[in-house]
Amino acid sequence: MIDQAAELLANADALLICAGAGMGVDSGLPDFRGDQGFWQAYPPYARLGLRFVELADPVHFVDDPALAWGFYGHRLRLYRDTVPHPGFELLKRWGADRRVFTSNVDGQFQRAGFEHVAEVHGSIHHLQCVEPCTDDIWPADIEVEVDPETMRAVGDLPSCRGCGGLARPNILMFGDYGWVATRSQAALDELTAWRRGRPGLVVVELGAGSAVPTVRRQAELAAAATGALIRINPREPEVRHGRGISLPMDALEALSELARRS
Repeated sequence: MIDQAAELLANADALLICAGAGMGVDSGLPDFRGDQGFWQAYPPYARLGLRFVELADPVHFVDDPALAWGFYGHRLRLYRDTVPHPGFELLKRWGADRRVFTSNVDGQFQRAGFEHVAEVHGSIHHLQCVEPCTDDIWPADIEVEVDPETMRAVGDLPSCRGCGGLARPNILMFGDYGWVATRSQAALDELTAWRRGRPGLVVVELGAGSAVPTVRRQAELAAAATGALIRINPREPEVRHGRGISLPMDALEALSELARRS
């Protein structure tokens, strides 16, 4: 199967990379898989009994801003300090034209030098107003101090550059009716237009689980015309609909082997 995948990539005219949280694991990023996985990454929240789905709730920016920005401020620093693993660079070997669709908010693809990235859930590296007072979205040129014992933000919190009220990350959270989607939607629209009329398109899906199947559905939709889907996932590699290649491997392991064979 891996030789077949390598041949597909070697002959690809265009490449669509569809990436979930598993893509960042080889860079040392947590994937928040289950409560125990989240608490292992963030022991203070385990002591408090707070789950990821509870913390990733926009209500905290209104009810307890220090708690909200403690969580997102820590993640912002983590993502800024993380160096993308070599698999990102390996992906540039294939396809004269390439695009990225990702549910990750970490900005790792941009840091690795990819220009066309559609972030379906937004980006932690951009801010918006909590209200929101407008649809304005701007770069997160901020520093948030976080107490490592309490995981609460300390000092002044980021403010909206329009109304002066509290700002928040431009990320789609759970039960989020205040997310400003214009930046993400523009990139998604551009991706949809690009995808049309590319018979030589090969889709590589990396680290995307079925619990939140957004990335898997995008990959299957994009590959529907050609069947050229390579699904890389150590836990859920099966391709249930249509044709495709399943590689039960971690992202970096699979990409390294594919690069060696193609």
